[in-house]
Amino acid sequence: MANEDSKIVLANVGHVFDHPEAVAWGPDGRAYAGGELGQVYRFGLTDQTCEQFAQVEDGFTLGMAHDADGNVYACDERHRCVHRITPGGAVAVYTKGNDEQTMRVPNYPVFDDDGNLFVSDSGDFGAKNGFIWRVAPGGAATIWDRSANGFTNGMCLSRDGRALYVVESSPPLVSKVEICADGTAGRRTVVVELPRQVPDGVALDREGNLYIAMYTPNVIYRWSERGELTKLYDDWQQLQLFAPTNVAFGGPDMRTLIIAGLGGLSVHTARTDVPGLRLRYPSGENLTFESGSNPGQRPSSGRPAPGYQVSDSIP
Repeated sequence: MANEDSKIVLANVGHVFDHPEAVAWGPDGRAYAGGELGQVYRFGLTDQTCEQFAQVEDGFTLGMAHDADGNVYACDERHRCVHRITPGGAVAVYTKGNDEQTMRVPNYPVFDDDGNLFVSDSGDFGAKNGFIWRVAPGGAATIWDRSANGFTNGMCLSRDGRALYVVESSPPLVSKVEICADGTAGRRTVVVELPRQVPDGVALDREGNLYIAMYTPNVIYRWSERGELTKLYDDWQQLQLFAPTNVAFGGPDMRTLIIAGLGGLSVHTARTDVPGLRLRYPSGENLTFESGSNPGQRPSSGRPAPGYQVSDSIP
């Protein structure tokens, strides 16, 4: 559907989701979404298939990332952890933080080339007490950065893998945190300020443009490396977009922008001129830890797809 203020055309994927905060593109060529009761959905963009293959009881699925084996690493606001969910729906806790600090509001995960998982921990809205975790392969977590602290939200890795773009919802802006050669956090710079709005999700295309979803108002922006901010879609009447949150690129040519909307029951897509940046999918074998090696390794209270059991440890 197009409107007079749009530069992209939205299409409803045609399935009902339970207030999806999260969307992601998996290595299996399918899209994923989360639900506010811990559901995890898997659906096709071209074949109209859709299934709920896992559910974490009493959970709330926020941002998601994948490894190369198709395991989902899902942030859970209510259990305050990151789950590892197998393609068959078995659920286990990947990390809850560490002995000094447990996760508070794990919001969005991003893998780098070495299998480190960066996880935003939002903190309290308006309090500027958010931070970013760095979870080493296997689940050992340390606090990596405290400078991007304004309700730390959606993130994406830069094209060269040497920086994280970070949505800070309050005050509303997108920042960039350098990843130093030794893996530590470097300088933080402000990329774009978005006054009197609430940004939530961000994705990057192959030319370095950022696509920013605004929880309020119902707007999708594109920001270029030249500093140009373009309004791609403005649903001021709230006809399709209801509090857009996470965004991700997918499809065979990576030119489909997938948009979650926490305020509604739908996921939308839009075609773009420039393909999205392909994601990092580290080997699942390198992310597995042995029983007892991580304080966060405990079974989640989950309900996988029929015929599967919640695992006591990560397989």
